[in-house]
Amino acid sequence: MIYIGADHGGFSLKEKLKEYLATLNIEFIDVGAFELNMDDDYTDFTEKVVSEVEKDLENNKGVIICRTGTGSAILANKHDGIMAVEASNVLMAEKARSNNNANILALGGDIVDFDTAKEILKTFLKTSFDDKERYVRRIEDIKEVEKNN
Repeated sequence: MIYIGADHGGFSLKEKLKEYLATLNIEFIDVGAFELNMDDDYTDFTEKVVSEVEKDLENNKGVIICRTGTGSAILANKHDGIMAVEASNVLMAEKARSNNNANILALGGDIVDFDTAKEILKTFLKTSFDDKERYVRRIEDIKEVEKNN
């Protein structure tokens, strides 16, 4: 399942991406915000997306949108098993999935336009992890760091 959430900085882009996902017949669950509130915080919606992705790290994916995507990615990566990446172009999204098995995509509502965001999201969702030995080894290294912190 795909879980999508955004604060006020990503609200408009989230709403457009939901329509786009529906046209592709891709199932998703919106975890909020459900209305534009200039006083909300990306931290709340990042945590909601993360908590859902954590329930099935192998199959669930998340999309979090704030002004730049960076704060959301930083927060999401504080959780064991979460591999969040802020992507501002298609290549970043592709490599995040194929090389790092990222499970959360962070987008910047002030950084990417809707057409670019569509391509980034489509690429993130269609790209599979390339389980070459070096990529698996690197992910294991990351997990080891998580265990030791």
